[in-house]
Amino acid sequence: MRAALAIALAALAAAGVAQAETWKAYTPVNDKGLQWSYDADYSYRDAQTGRIVVLQAIGKPGSEPRMGPAGPGAPDGVGFVYALDCNAGALVSLGGYTPKKPLEIAANWRKAKGRRAETADDKALLAAICPGADQLAAR
Repeated sequence: MRAALAIALAALAAAGVAQAETWKAYTPVNDKGLQWSYDADYSYRDAQTGRIVVLQAIGKPGSEPRMGPAGPGAPDGVGFVYALDCNAGALVSLGGYTPKKPLEIAANWRKAKGRRAETADDKALLAAICPGADQLAAR
């Protein structure tokens, strides 16, 4: 199972802009013109932990040239992969990416306790994902 997840996440990292991405904003645009979104196409329930794995990215709506949100490997991709524990209101960081830093998933993320969602952005991510978590496929 660990190998299957590693392969799936590696494919996600290599997918870049060629893959279909359904970005859903979950925060309002902030005072710097930035907004966080998650990719609904890559959200799933981890079969081993029950946590929800989600890809999130930041973007600047309406900017020219376009600036995110975008996945790993994209020239404007900046984001993170998190595993959400909806019952505990906690997040575990699996890894992050920028145009200069490819996505690398932490090998021990399933053992991590995570941290409680304390920021408004973290709470907004949980609020956007958790109500529909039971509809997500397990992998």
